[in-house]
Amino acid sequence: MPKVLIYITAKIIWQFLFYNTDYYENRAHVHVGKRDTQDLCKIWLEPDIELAKQGDLTDSQVKEVLEIVENHKDQLMQQWQNFKAGNKITIIRIKH
Repeated sequence: MPKVLIYITAKIIWQFLFYNTDYYENRAHVHVGKRDTQDLCKIWLEPDIELAKQGDLTDSQVKEVLEIVENHKDQLMQQWQNFKAGNKITIIRIKH
């Protein structure tokens, strides 16, 4: 499960990642959770950003994560393209 982005806030460290099995999915998406999250949130990156699965996140956490994805969509799409091409992924770290 390659991590693609770590987003650090004062309260939560969000981890954005791809599952290795995501390689076989054509529609770009990312899985998101905080440390110790068991059931990750899944967000579609294309054609529009939208929630695919809420996972263990609360409604307010989903809202926060969707906003982060909106603000960093280009970076996440680049990571997706690198992942699908089999290229090395360097984790993006953002402190907010």
